[in-house]
Amino acid sequence: MSIVVTGATGKLGRHVVEQLLEKVPAEQVTAVVRSAEKAADLAARGVRIAVADYNAPESLDGVFAAGDKVLLISGNEFDKGRVRQHEAVIDAAKAAGVALLAYTSAPGSLSAALADDHRGTEEVLLGSGLPYTLLRNGWYHENYTENLAPVLEHHAVVAAAGEGRVSSASRADYAAAAVAVLTGEGHENTTYELGGDEAWSFAEYAAELSRQTGEEISYRPVTTEALTGLLTGAGLPEPLAAVFAGVDASIEKGELVVDSGDLARLIGRPTTPLAEAVAAALKG
Repeated sequence: MSIVVTGATGKLGRHVVEQLLEKVPAEQVTAVVRSAEKAADLAARGVRIAVADYNAPESLDGVFAAGDKVLLISGNEFDKGRVRQHEAVIDAAKAAGVALLAYTSAPGSLSAALADDHRGTEEVLLGSGLPYTLLRNGWYHENYTENLAPVLEHHAVVAAAGEGRVSSASRADYAAAAVAVLTGEGHENTTYELGGDEAWSFAEYAAELSRQTGEEISYRPVTTEALTGLLTGAGLPEPLAAVFAGVDASIEKGELVVDSGDLARLIGRPTTPLAEAVAAALKG
């Protein structure tokens, strides 16, 4: 029996594997990756490496075994038909008879186009008959703090979210929730709505950046159309830029405020404050 993590060398997957290794022996962890080279450090620590690709269902043969607990981390190839990709993993897991498949989804309140693939994957998973856990992850602090350069250069936080608020948390927090499910009991056929303890507005985010940098950084609200134009100007394909701008529209409606308390309960501690993530990002 193994704990299997797909997308294990991605930003979230790395956190999950690292935290798993604090709780279980390395030989009980399987990292599913597209490049064995990127996982060489994990292999050196005793983690089993399985090379597979969501786009090649045959590559998933033999990856899973009866009794495995699986974390399906959603793919980030928005143009490759993510529901079909995820279905390939679900089908392989079902054929192997895994004990649990946990999926990193999006908040149930999110109506933006970004959530469509997640809702589609949830339907496939529930229809499969597999024991499941839906980890409906809210927004990550790092969605903002990993891209501070233009904010600091222009002394402005630009968003199309109006006065909307975000219950974000760190990737490490969401990883800890996944680890709690993968190493714990009683999570079968359960849905968790996950978000940070404290929701914040973009004006508050700009104020926190100002406080920590000692520079005046303002919040500049724009329309979704203007934000789409800014993102395409920065090099994003227009369809993807529109998806991200649509998330801001959802934030303005309050759809990324997640106040269930599920995340803190699962990880057994308060979630990481935004100020802490800003401080870490500024340190570089």
